[in-house]
Amino acid sequence: MIVNDPDVLAELTALVDAYETALMSNDVAALDGAFWNAPHTVRLGVAENLWSFDEIAAFRLGRAGGSPPRTRLRTQITTFGADFAVANVEFRRDDTGKIGRQSQTWIRTEDGWKVASAHVSLMQGGADQRLASQEEKR
Repeated sequence: MIVNDPDVLAELTALVDAYETALMSNDVAALDGAFWNAPHTVRLGVAENLWSFDEIAAFRLGRAGGSPPRTRLRTQITTFGADFAVANVEFRRDDTGKIGRQSQTWIRTEDGWKVASAHVSLMQGGADQRLASQEEKR
């Protein structure tokens, strides 16, 4: 198994970037298109637990205005072979300054790369928490 094959990594990087663009513009069709349309798909959010593609799609339709604006601080993508990858994003919410984390498990399906599992959470303590954790590492 090759970890971070350059071609596969480039594919996933483009997909993660496209997902971020869709998220910030509330492009529901593109967001739904990024997820695996299966009952096994899971998205655990800041205030919701969604246990199938149908629940995820219904959540997106019911969320007025889409995701709060955010700024990505760090993105780490790791591919394992040609058909499996994990993407992690650290972001700052533009409205509150809180630091958040997003993880996505991507799988290659007959319909292309899809998110099979996702998690989004906010850290307690906002931006100061990130700075504090960085200082502890030094």
